This record gives sequence, C-alpha cells and structure tokens, in this order.
Amino acid sequence: MRYPIVIEPGTDATAFGVIVPDLPGCFSAGDSLDEAVLGAEEAAAAWIDAALDAGEAIPAPSSLEALRRHPDYAGWMFGIITLDAALLDDTIERVNITLPRRVLRRLDALAQAAGESRSGYIAHLTLETPPARLPP
Repeated sequence: MRYPIVIEPGTDATAFGVIVPDLPGCFSAGDSLDEAVLGAEEAAAAWIDAALDAGEAIPAPSSLEALRRHPDYAGWMFGIITLDAALLDDTIERVNITLPRRVLRRLDALAQAAGESRSGYIAHLTLETPPARLPP
C-alpha cells in the first residue's frame, strides 16, 4: 500500500517535516530527510493500526498530482511511503508455537487472571506493546 507524503524542506536550523495528508494528524520530523521519511512510515503504520482498532475506515491514498496542485503545499517536496498491506489484514490464522512448559504455565495463569484466552492474551500483549525501532 502506497501513500503520498508532503515534505517540508529542512535547513541547518530546522528539521524536515513530513505530512501524510490522507491520514489526518499523521506527521513526522527528522534532522535528515531519511529520518523524517522513516518516521512518516512508522507514524502511518501506527495511525492505521489505531484506526482499525477503533473500527474506523482507512482512507484511500490521494494522487501525487492532486497534492502537488494543493496551494498549502507550494514549495514543498513530494514522495511516497510504502506500508505493508498486512497492516489491513485481520484474518484469523492458526499458528503453532513452542514454549517451555514453565513459560506456558505462566502465560496461562496471566491469561486467566486477565479473563482472556491464551491467544487473546498474546494478541492483547502484542497490540499494547510499542514496536521496537529497527536499526537502519
């Protein structure tokens, strides 16, 4: 899935700013253009994840040409970020995992205390934990 981005050029004194116009409130900044664009990809993935959790629709991407003609973006640069289409996939998938018995007992006790199934508890923990930032 590809979304256009609008980039406010940075200077020696200011950071680059990146907006994802199709995802209201989705933006990033960085001291380098690469850092700002990477931040926009992460922000867009988080935006979509939060929208899906809230039951909201995900807007379709605009065309670059439409954004280029928008007067608010005069003098800005344009680009594209690519997001993993799996972000939109809520298909249930059966998986087989291997855990030490003592870890599995602890997992089941935590799930029971939370009033959830084992699978539900794992999903809950995964969705509540912020993703680790991968090194470049």
